[in-house]
Amino acid sequence: MMQQQLFSQISLQLEASTSLIDIVAMVLDISYDAAHRRTSMKAKLSLEESVLLARHFSISLDQMYTEQDPERVIVNKTASITSEAELHHYFESSYRSLAPLVAQTHSSITYSAKDIPLFYTLTGTLLAKFKIYVWLKLLHPRYSDIPFEGFHPGLDLLSSAKRLGTLYESVATTEIWDTTTINSTLKQIHFYHEAGLLSAADAKQVCWELRELLKKLHRKVADAKPGFTLYFNELLLMNNNVLVTTPKEKMLYVPFTILSYFRTSDVLFCEQALDYLNKQLQHSKLLNSAGEKEQRQFFNKLYAKIGALEQWIDSKQLLDFN
Repeated sequence: MMQQQLFSQISLQLEASTSLIDIVAMVLDISYDAAHRRTSMKAKLSLEESVLLARHFSISLDQMYTEQDPERVIVNKTASITSEAELHHYFESSYRSLAPLVAQTHSSITYSAKDIPLFYTLTGTLLAKFKIYVWLKLLHPRYSDIPFEGFHPGLDLLSSAKRLGTLYESVATTEIWDTTTINSTLKQIHFYHEAGLLSAADAKQVCWELRELLKKLHRKVADAKPGFTLYFNELLLMNNNVLVTTPKEKMLYVPFTILSYFRTSDVLFCEQALDYLNKQLQHSKLLNSAGEKEQRQFFNKLYAKIGALEQWIDSKQLLDFN
């Protein structure tokens, strides 16, 4: 079955005047009769022959295999991150993966935002520096005792992060949020300030930048800016899955550690992911078309959380009698 499917895919790439037997004989460097026996299924292709044909015609044998078994999916994964250099490589490889997809006309991204979308926190602000600080502290013990004030990431790391963040601005996006989407960032600010690793001034600045980010999103929603839609979902848990859709293919990014992710263009799997995301959207409220009251209610809940953290920081300073 796999052999027949391989020859079928090769035939689709050939011009009407080109003989399948002739091209197989040429690629495999075998006789016409030997090629005829293979294409007529009277002889089996060896693994080496299958690989040669697949490479010559840019056909994925993995994809063909998974199409025969819907319970298997072939994925690529990002490398582990334990240093600034590896985080820099992560940003660069993520950019190389996404750029050709979002550059296509009519491409779009759907983001199930359990946390603030990664791209928003890579824009060269103190918030961006803080998120990088948190990631590295959690990924490598070398950074465990470094206070935020003593953390000075390299310019190449910050530049690659900003370039990836800017890429997100160039594509139509649909995001699904809950009022808990900002919780992890707020908890990180709280934790590192409480631990004495993040000063009150820096903690309040990060809070201010987080509020400004939300205000920017609030304005985009209120103005119904083309190319950006925001849904509010309080029934289903988000998972930070990112689905990129283009006229030619789909690509799904599935997180499995803090930053690392699996990436797959498996047709069936991506369609199933799209189906689930559509179910999320059906049970969500589109804030772009909601009234001003509903929009303000959603964002005011987020602003209130930031305000509560700022008040806690202030009260902690007032109670510090030393």
